[in-house]
Amino acid sequence: MRSSMDEVSRTLEKKVEEFTFDPKFEEVGRIVSIGQGIVWAEGLGRVEAEELVLLGRGKSSVSGVVLDLLPGRVGITLLGSGDGLSSGDEVVRTGRILDVCVGDGLIGRVVDPLGRPLDGLGPVCDEEHLPVERPAPEIVHRAPVEKPLMTGLKVVDALIPVGRGQRELILGDRQTGKTAIAMDAILNQADKDCLCVYCAIGQRSSSVARVVDRLNRNGAMKYTVVVVVEGDAPPGMIYVAPYAASTMAEYFMSKGRDVLVVYDDLTRHAIAYRQMSLLLRRPPGREAFPGDIFYIHSRLLERATRLRPEFGGGSITALPIIETEAQNISAYIPTNLISITDGQIYLNPDLFQKGILPAVDVGKSVSRVGGKAQFPAYRQVSGDLRLSYSQFQELEAFARFGTRLDERTKKALEHGHRVREALKQDRFSPLSAAEQIAVLYVVSKGLLDEVPVEDMALVQALIVEKVRARPEIAEEIVAAGADSKIWSELEALALESLEKSKTSAVPGVPAQEVVEKEKNGIPGSPEKED
Repeated sequence: MRSSMDEVSRTLEKKVEEFTFDPKFEEVGRIVSIGQGIVWAEGLGRVEAEELVLLGRGKSSVSGVVLDLLPGRVGITLLGSGDGLSSGDEVVRTGRILDVCVGDGLIGRVVDPLGRPLDGLGPVCDEEHLPVERPAPEIVHRAPVEKPLMTGLKVVDALIPVGRGQRELILGDRQTGKTAIAMDAILNQADKDCLCVYCAIGQRSSSVARVVDRLNRNGAMKYTVVVVVEGDAPPGMIYVAPYAASTMAEYFMSKGRDVLVVYDDLTRHAIAYRQMSLLLRRPPGREAFPGDIFYIHSRLLERATRLRPEFGGGSITALPIIETEAQNISAYIPTNLISITDGQIYLNPDLFQKGILPAVDVGKSVSRVGGKAQFPAYRQVSGDLRLSYSQFQELEAFARFGTRLDERTKKALEHGHRVREALKQDRFSPLSAAEQIAVLYVVSKGLLDEVPVEDMALVQALIVEKVRARPEIAEEIVAAGADSKIWSELEALALESLEKSKTSAVPGVPAQEVVEKEKNGIPGSPEKED
């Protein structure tokens, strides 16, 4: 008995000698008050700006980000529901800045701004994390924007070209087709070696579900990441969503990949930031927005660029979307973003109501990169098209007064009507560069001025079908110069299509259906033959 007690004593003495006191300090604060999506806390004297903190304990704990550092208290925006929190609950520092998981495992997934899966397909690849807030690439690391990012839309690729690394704003009133243009741009990247990130900011679940369904049905999810934050989410989650999407895109850019990012839309992002700032009692400015509203969007969009080869060679092309009210593009948030971006695509509700889709107002749209990000052949058609279309719009407005017009003006009007018809395009039907150039060239040269307006869609479809049937000329068309022989071939092809349209046109039957029948050896419908 005595020996066993001695042995226990020696063991305890040894353990005491080996024990080293290594205390760990944990700074714990307390919640003072709770607002709608924000929390005021005290007792966090060493907390850092934009640090991630945990509020509450156990299952009811919520993540938050420190935004305001004031004497005696800090302002925190919540990244989840604060229903389970109450005054006096603990606030614990994590010691790390808010970050998000990145990697190839995100491709094809639907996630929230924190990288958590929303598609029910299991956990997302969680190997690497990057901060949500990151500085934009340095100027010396950036390369000129020279390579085009094709949207598949004739009116955009020809008249308002977008280059890889560019920031092109899409703006217009509600329900004018802003998301449709962004979706067409994503669908057109199927074989362009360009990844896509679609960031849905504060939208309805049904709208996001339709977008994801369309991407799935067109096979676009295999190269797309969808970041979703719904409209009923806390303002803090809406605020961090576009920055998280940019971080995901920057990971791929650093690997030398080209990425297209769509922010849909930054109006809701600005409203969420205004709500959050007012609750944090920051001084309101114009339209109650805080003074740094310009800065939060500029530091987001400055992250879109094209890198030099020695720094990775990748690019991020940004398509931010903004909603206007009553066509007022001079409002506060639209003018901010117009001044930040490299151009804008303006969608006019009047054109939308007339059925001119996509409803792009060519006069108010611009690309500040321009022809530098276009294939050479576009330069043979874009200048004449823009000039003739602008003249047509002026003449059309003048002709409404019933003034007697001379023959030259009548011809300009007829030509303008054909140009407008040529720029129309159905949703989710992108065209390759060669197909676009073939149609626009023959229209710009006036070869289709005698075609009835109602038959323009059929003639275009026939021209596109003939170009698709001859893939060997596609590269020749895209690289053609002013003196290339390919232009005479296109003129002959257009005349051939024009003659064929006279025997194929069927009243009331869509052009694409007629083309499909012709391709399958069915010469029109029984009504046409009778």
